Amino acid sequence: MRKFIFTCFLALGTFLLPTHATCQGLPVYDNTNFITLGKQILEAAKQTQNLIKTVEFMREQKERIEKVSNVVKQLKAVRELARNNQRLFDVVRGDVRHILNSPYITPDEVTRVSQSFENIIENSLDDLDFVQQILSSDYLKMSDAERAKVLKEREQKSKEMVAEIEQKTRRYSDIISFRELQDRINNRETDY
Repeated sequence: MRKFIFTCFLALGTFLLPTHATCQGLPVYDNTNFITLGKQILEAAKQTQNLIKTVEFMREQKERIEKVSNVVKQLKAVRELARNNQRLFDVVRGDVRHILNSPYITPDEVTRVSQSFENIIENSLDDLDFVQQILSSDYLKMSDAERAKVLKEREQKSKEMVAEIEQKTRRYSDIISFRELQDRINNRETDY
């Protein structure tokens, strides 16, 4: 029954279709479609131009952010350099003075200890002068990123100097403690 109804509708549909629907002919162009297409193309061009302006603006903002980021990195590196150098001077002022004033350090050792710490302090001062040159002048026409990299390297070097001076201070303090203990043992009073 279903097949019969379907075939009837199919036959009725083919007889009732208009004749131009089954034939092919020349396409008919509508001028309003061309006008609409032209308007859409103009609108797309305006949007593309605005998009290009937005991309340029975003690129400029990215460059500004990178410059600010590099300046912040430079400031952090300089601040860390200053802290490390202050720490070096504090160690030399306090701990090294204590080492040099100890009666358990020989005069020959005083000279060697003094020269050792003096060399570290001179290197530290040279680094500070170099950093000042980098920051105050346009040293070697460096970009901000290159300048930040050099400052980071100097910061790492100053950390190494702090570690070295602390290690030497501990070593000399241990030597003094050992000699003091040795002196106590050698000079103790015996009750036998």
